[in-house]
Amino acid sequence: MSFSFFKVSRPKTPQEVVKSIKESLVALDTKTVVEVKALEKALEEVEKNFVTMRTMLSGDGESEPNLDQVSQLVEEICKEEVLTLVIHKLPILGWEARKDLVHCWSILLKQKVDSNDCCVEYIEQHFELLDVLVVYYDNKEIALSSGIMLRECIKFPNLAKYILESASFALFFKFVELPNFDVSSDAFSTFKDLLTKHGNVVAEFLTAHYDEFFDQYENLLTSPNYVTRRQSIKLLSDFLLESPNAQIMKRYILEVRYLKVMMRLLTDSSKNIQLSVFHIFKIFVANPNKPRDVKIILGKNQEKLLGLLHSLSPGKGSEDEQFEEEKEFIIKEIERISV
Repeated sequence: MSFSFFKVSRPKTPQEVVKSIKESLVALDTKTVVEVKALEKALEEVEKNFVTMRTMLSGDGESEPNLDQVSQLVEEICKEEVLTLVIHKLPILGWEARKDLVHCWSILLKQKVDSNDCCVEYIEQHFELLDVLVVYYDNKEIALSSGIMLRECIKFPNLAKYILESASFALFFKFVELPNFDVSSDAFSTFKDLLTKHGNVVAEFLTAHYDEFFDQYENLLTSPNYVTRRQSIKLLSDFLLESPNAQIMKRYILEVRYLKVMMRLLTDSSKNIQLSVFHIFKIFVANPNKPRDVKIILGKNQEKLLGLLHSLSPGKGSEDEQFEEEKEFIIKEIERISV
């Protein structure tokens, strides 16, 4: 005869898991800094519940997740508005809880319930949550977590479109130059995704906000910070050359103001920046329909530009031959200009 002295606990249902998560997050509202032990206990409860959620969503390493349970969990999370809670409580959460939340966030967004992107649709009904995540870049303790969550959101066109057109988008021009290198680099990664992930969405945004956007972008191109200048030049080249942005590029290369920015960057002390900006400068020069004022600027600076271009070399590498061919073509184009 055998005796069982320990009762084996029954695994929680998805509904119970969500109920526990919600209750533990709401409990944080009732704790104050004075009640340190109570707050610590509440945070431990959140952390424990997030571990349970993570296991239910991605398995325990020995067994795969139960897809029916995953669907039920996601549906219940949306129904109980847990996404709103986790975003607003992010600054209070401990490191382990944030790590588990970030891991779960990607799975939650991708998980379909009856062919619907349940969590994405929830965020579409609560777009202000994206603004909250953007503003979190001002809090270095949670900036990297919110950055990962934002980039997962940006994978969905409607969410990326909202951020681009929201007032909070302008904050990225500040965040990419924050003094904390890890935070500014992460902000730039998110900024880049916003401008490259969905070509048609970006083209529509740039068409509607052309002057405002490129006014602000010029500040990045001329930043005293070397990393900002280099990243901004590369990103500009990336999104201007996307086929949906063809009309934006054609408009950009007609403007003397931006030609002058490129010419100044060709004189940058960094060879890497010189080489990167060449790939934008060449589009101004190669344009068969250059406006007269563009020709005048190129003509007036002909000697200096030719000297810069003759001394410009990428060094040894597979792209060396192509670069030299392009450079020779641009040199000939400039030589042909007469004012």
